[in-house]
Amino acid sequence: MKLATFTQGGATRIGAVTDKLIIDLNAAAPDLPTEMISLLEAGDEAMEVVQEAAGKVSASIPLSDVHLEATVLHPRKYLAIGLNYESHAAEAAKVGLEKPKNQVWFNKQVSCINGPYDPVHLPSVSDKLDYECELGLVIGKRCRHVSRDNATSVIGGYLICNDVSVRDWQMRSPTVTLGKSFDTHGPIGPWLVTPDEIGDPHDLNLKTLVNGEVRQDGNTRDLIFDCYDQVAELSTVFTLEPGDILSTGTPQGVGALMEPPQFMAEGDVVRVEIDKIGYIENKVVREPI
Repeated sequence: MKLATFTQGGATRIGAVTDKLIIDLNAAAPDLPTEMISLLEAGDEAMEVVQEAAGKVSASIPLSDVHLEATVLHPRKYLAIGLNYESHAAEAAKVGLEKPKNQVWFNKQVSCINGPYDPVHLPSVSDKLDYECELGLVIGKRCRHVSRDNATSVIGGYLICNDVSVRDWQMRSPTVTLGKSFDTHGPIGPWLVTPDEIGDPHDLNLKTLVNGEVRQDGNTRDLIFDCYDQVAELSTVFTLEPGDILSTGTPQGVGALMEPPQFMAEGDVVRVEIDKIGYIENKVVREPI
């Protein structure tokens, strides 16, 4: 099942996507929450209602008639892991970065969250704007001390993340948070795909294109620390909550490590595709001041 957050007629709510239609779940089942985190928090019973409501074609709307929002509008946490593909670690080694022996996590401030097809800002303070295609996993249940073997039980679904990065600001601090958290630099979506439709999340092709040119082309089998390792590691330290986003790493091909470097410019269109999910696509526009 593909669950999306959408706006139509000034109201934002949740829908189930089927081909070129979206089923307005709140019209089909008025007692359902209208926000993704609340839906995940409502648990398995709510998801059973969703399954039934998703079959009500009478509540369908052409997908072209709605605006798709960020799938999780207000996550409590947006965490991303660095240098987590063998191929990306190899290209980073050329500039002196060592392959991590442990998981290396950083925060993207949640104010960076952006829609799957909304503009991304070229900051007024930098021209070092870069892309990173990533598989995102969304936590479905409040949890702590989750073993690797039990990680699947707390994953609510998967989506696409573009970990947009401002490379010079990223290097200003060892936490890298500043360069990862500019407003609009967290486009996610286009919807949450439930684990039953994804199957093995460690065999998905993912790709970035800038103005139609392929820049990144990888597969999640190349992850150093896989999705389940990540859930186990983080939940050892703190509680994970419904709607928390874990961005699982990017393959080789980032603009900063090309020869010569190729950063995104005003007018560029960046598209990120992942098997079994779809794509997100964002145009780079100058930051309004």
